[in-house]
Amino acid sequence: MKNNLGYTLAVVASIFVGANGAMAEEPHEAPIRDIIKLDVREWMKDPLVIAAIKAQNEKTSGMSEDVILKMDKQWRAETKADKKPLIDGIAGNALSAFLKEKQAESGELISEMFVMDAIGLNVGMSNQTSDYWQGDEAKWQKSFLVGKDAIFIDEAEIDDSTSTLQAQASISIVDPDSGKVIGAVTLGFNLDAL
Repeated sequence: MKNNLGYTLAVVASIFVGANGAMAEEPHEAPIRDIIKLDVREWMKDPLVIAAIKAQNEKTSGMSEDVILKMDKQWRAETKADKKPLIDGIAGNALSAFLKEKQAESGELISEMFVMDAIGLNVGMSNQTSDYWQGDEAKWQKSFLVGKDAIFIDEAEIDDSTSTLQAQASISIVDPDSGKVIGAVTLGFNLDAL
């Protein structure tokens, strides 16, 4: 783990405020934005990504909140169970393999990646998520609902399992043919590696 005390203190400081009273960008945000613009947006244009999201959107379109909550409850239960049919179905698909490959190519920079559909359900993931439905969380709401150019970078936090400083970034995913937002992706960035 890098030990750059000045950088770490700056990142974990509560909020920086500019001279005009507006919130200023935290130090980790600019490099994450660059990675998203240079790499992640291109990855999310891959035909495999687009096809997986579109296929799931067809299945989940019109799904009731009761069904969504029931599936989310099943996912949460499966995280502690021996048999994981819902989780394994997502973890074993082609999109998840693609995300695992991109995560591995990043070295230690990206700690997780997961793609969500038009209602915030997982479509693919590099690592198992704690829940199935992200639609009730800022990561989906501040990317998918905002529009095609959305980038939402969350606050930096210490990850309990790895003791590394991390931040999640989420962007909308756009169908290149229609120009419409069809899903979103969240990435965990290891700020110590950044």
